[in-house]
Amino acid sequence: MPGQSPSRPRMRVAVTRRLPEAVETRMTELFDVALREDDRKLGRDELVALMKDCDVLVPTVTDQIDANMLAQAGERLKLIANYGAGIDHLDVMSARQRGVLVSNTPGVVTEDTADMAMALILAVTRRIPEGLAEMQAGRWGGWAPTAHLGGRVGGRRLGILGMGRIGQAVARRANVFGMQVHYHNRRRLRPEIEDDLHATWWESLDQMLARMDIVSVNAPHTPSTFHLLNARRLKLMKPSAVVVNTSRGEVIDENALTRMLRAGEIAGAGLDVFEHGHEINPRLRELPNVVLLPHMGSATVEGRAEMGEKVIINIKTFADGHRPPDLVVPSML
Repeated sequence: MPGQSPSRPRMRVAVTRRLPEAVETRMTELFDVALREDDRKLGRDELVALMKDCDVLVPTVTDQIDANMLAQAGERLKLIANYGAGIDHLDVMSARQRGVLVSNTPGVVTEDTADMAMALILAVTRRIPEGLAEMQAGRWGGWAPTAHLGGRVGGRRLGILGMGRIGQAVARRANVFGMQVHYHNRRRLRPEIEDDLHATWWESLDQMLARMDIVSVNAPHTPSTFHLLNARRLKLMKPSAVVVNTSRGEVIDENALTRMLRAGEIAGAGLDVFEHGHEINPRLRELPNVVLLPHMGSATVEGRAEMGEKVIINIKTFADGHRPPDLVVPSML
């Protein structure tokens, strides 16, 4: 193996899901890899068994790894090289206490996720799924002056909740569409960044929500952001407002959102993520003013390949005795 002593055994790497073929091929060249033959989500016991038999585990967002599982993992596991930027499915603190490092793949999906946020904004405000369903069902009777009337996005107030990499990428796209960009963030951006994004900061989330036409959720899931958009805050929004979420489903109280959408207290929603994973409130699926996607925000060929490259670099750097470049440290949580 290049960069390693011939006498040093290759790292034993276990992958929990199927990855792009090029990524799996490169991993096989560099490491002693246990790949998956199918793409089934593993259960708790299966994940623990994998951790016991590898030096490096490569999980994804679908793998919930908690303190109890880490306690059963034994002494061999030394690195969890997450395939993805989000780490709320991993108990990073418990891992570090047991001497297990955790890395992720930050920055890779920024542009792809921002594209999806804009796609959802357009889909909801211009009623694209309703038109598509009418065409596919063969119900279209021809153009009419009052048919399929949506709303113009130019000039609308967009409130971005969470102004990190993805939030800023959404802001840049919104500027091109002529939207007015507002944001609420744990920390205010530097003045030069605000000027560049033409963004207005709101210290009060409540006050921002009450004045926005569209709200884009781009905040990570942490204890402090769980149900950040709860029933009380959702009721602050205008009945004509739209909510878009491409970050984490747990940030929104999904039941409260569903009730308000059904009651006409919020005009529409575009959701790529959900509070309970793939178990979606059936009442939410019935609504014509809601666009639901199966967590497609980062699903591009280029993005998935770049995620794999980052995972490989993190493992290779660790195997060579150095700190992984994308190491997650407790201060980041």
